[in-house]
Amino acid sequence: MTVPVTTRPVPILMYHAVAHSPARATHALSVSPEAFAEQMELLGASGFTPVTSERLAQAWRGGPELPPDPVLITFDDGYEGVHRHALPVLDRRGFAATLFASTGWLRGRYETDGALDLMLDWGQVRELAASGVEIGGHSHTHPQLDQLADERLRFEVVRCRDIIAAELGRPPVSFAYPYGYSDRRVRQVVREAGFGVSLAVGNALADRRQGPYALRRVTVARTTRIEEFERLVHGRAVGRAFARDRALTKGYALVRRSRQLLGKVR
Repeated sequence: MTVPVTTRPVPILMYHAVAHSPARATHALSVSPEAFAEQMELLGASGFTPVTSERLAQAWRGGPELPPDPVLITFDDGYEGVHRHALPVLDRRGFAATLFASTGWLRGRYETDGALDLMLDWGQVRELAASGVEIGGHSHTHPQLDQLADERLRFEVVRCRDIIAAELGRPPVSFAYPYGYSDRRVRQVVREAGFGVSLAVGNALADRRQGPYALRRVTVARTTRIEEFERLVHGRAVGRAFARDRALTKGYALVRRSRQLLGKVR
C-alpha cells in the first residue's frame, strides 16, 4: 500500500554556517562549501525536491500537494556564508530553502552583541529573499526562549517578526527555536505572534503528527560525511546516528526545567 505524500515523514535539514574557516564557536555546526555542494548534488541525483517551510505547512494543512520526495533545506542564525557559498549552489539547482534569522545578530541598524561569526547584512538577506529563499524568524538575540520571563519572551518573538516584516515588506510565517528549545508557553507565544509553523531540532524526520509548532529537524554538521548524509535524508538509522545527542538533550531538559522552577520560586 502506497503512503500518501502528505502523510509521509519529511527530512528537514538543519544547517548553520557554510564556510571554509568558520569561527571556533560555529565550527562544529558548520559545513564546508565543498561538502554543502556535494550534499546538494546528492539530493538532486536522488530525486528530492526541496520545498520551503511555508510550503510544507500549507500542504499539511490541506493545501497543494507536496512533490513526491520533498526535503527542506534550512539555515539557522544568518551567517554570511549562506549568501556567499550556499546561494550560488541553490540558484544553480533551482532549490528552495529557508533561512531563520536572528535579527539582532545581523549586521545593520538592529544589530546587538552576541553574534558568533560574520553575519549577513540586510542587503544580502533581501537578495536571498529575491532568489526564493524563505526568511523565517529565529528570535532577536538568540536566547533559550524557555528560560525567559513572559515579557522578554514576547519581545524576542515579536521584535524579530516586526523587523523582518519592515525589511522585507511581508511578515514571516515560519519560526525556528534557538537551540531547539521550546515548551508549551513558548509555542503559544510564537503562534500568537502569527507564525504558522515552527521548527525544533529533535534529530528525526518531520511528521505531520508532531504538530505545526514542533517539527523535528536533522542536524548537518562538520563531521557529517556524505555516506551518513545519504542515510539521514532517506530516514535510515537516524535514531542510531543521534542516540548520544538525544540522551544529552533529555538530561539537559531536566536541568532547564529545574532552572525554570527555581526562577519562579525566587
